[in-house]
Amino acid sequence: MSPAEVGKVDAVIGALADPTRRAVLDVLSERGSASASTLAERLPVSRQAVAKHLAVLEEAELVAPQRAGREVRYTVRAEALDATARWMAGLAADWDRRLAAVKRAAEDQS
Repeated sequence: MSPAEVGKVDAVIGALADPTRRAVLDVLSERGSASASTLAERLPVSRQAVAKHLAVLEEAELVAPQRAGREVRYTVRAEALDATARWMAGLAADWDRRLAAVKRAAEDQS
């Protein structure tokens, strides 16, 4: 994984560490797109807090803003999630191989 890819995965994991940001992504996934005001109506935080969470999600490339007149609507960008999921799958595969080797070694000792 290149340093740029590592940085993107770190940004995604950092953004997803917050439960409110995960809730924002859930609402956006359900609705397709929404403004910060609409999101604030569905979440137990203020519009200003939603805007700050959206900025973190945008920085991690998890959401994309689209201007519609005076309103900015946000949509989920799956690419960053896909890259992070691939990294996590690779990590899980490495652990599976290691655990299989430990199991084989333990069985050979029996």
